[in-house]
Amino acid sequence: MKHAKIPCITELSLQRPEVIRWQERMALLEPFSDTIVLLPCSMKKPYSQSKSHTLYRKYTKGLQELIVTSPFGICPREMEKTYPIQSYDASTTGDWSDEEIKMTARCLKEYVKDHKVIAHLSGGYRQACQEALGDDNVVYTAEDGNLRSNESLANLKAEVKKADKVSYKNHRIHDLRSIARYQFNSTDADALIADNTTTRGRFNTQILNGKEQIATLHFETGLYTLNMAGGEILNEHEINRVFIDFELQSNTLFTPGIDDADSNIIPNDEVVIVYKDQVVGVGKAMMSGDELANATKGVGVKIRHQIKQ
Repeated sequence: MKHAKIPCITELSLQRPEVIRWQERMALLEPFSDTIVLLPCSMKKPYSQSKSHTLYRKYTKGLQELIVTSPFGICPREMEKTYPIQSYDASTTGDWSDEEIKMTARCLKEYVKDHKVIAHLSGGYRQACQEALGDDNVVYTAEDGNLRSNESLANLKAEVKKADKVSYKNHRIHDLRSIARYQFNSTDADALIADNTTTRGRFNTQILNGKEQIATLHFETGLYTLNMAGGEILNEHEINRVFIDFELQSNTLFTPGIDDADSNIIPNDEVVIVYKDQVVGVGKAMMSGDELANATKGVGVKIRHQIKQ
């Protein structure tokens, strides 16, 4: 399902639930390389399809790219196709308010920590970086304020050349785990992606551990839907469980049959259906965890896969 665009026009956008949730969950993510390249956002989403990012990426291969943006703060490159970051509309003039600068600086500082930084930024983007990191371990490559000038790009190329690179094969697993951490709000979600995980498919990507399909990464949302094997893994790590007191007989789980549910579940989350300590199904929650546990009527979960009785 394709999500509608999220308008982020005023400072009130900083308080949107999607924005707050995004920023909180970014704290779970980590860079895959010792050096991070900071880049400004673009109007076009995903960013990598814009003219500016197509140009920048000629120079940044092998390093963690981190896009600086308002109101969401930051977006690691591997997250750029994930809802809601792929669905917001905001100005990209580079003129930021004090509140936007402070918010973005906070997100930057939390993600970057003590990593080296190449900051290919100007305007409010650069102000946010300086607010967060100052000049320690930071090299600013766009001294003239024009990020696409020959001089700025030459500076970017020279600084990237000095850094230790990571191969695509090695950081692909990191990318898949980042999405899992964000979606399931836990570093334990790394368990969904084994060290030898492979993928298949160009648009909707199958996630395979050996020959067993764990999940599907969807093109439209950049999020996973679970297969039964993925549900088993989440259940082992006590993530997004819904407990029932009867044997499933249909593809819809109504709330009267739900005994309990993990409280951190939110509507549209992927969840695991558990009956007598066994995973019997996976699907999409229609309510929050507390509502699933306490509601006396209504559809609780739309089930995608279940054990055949």
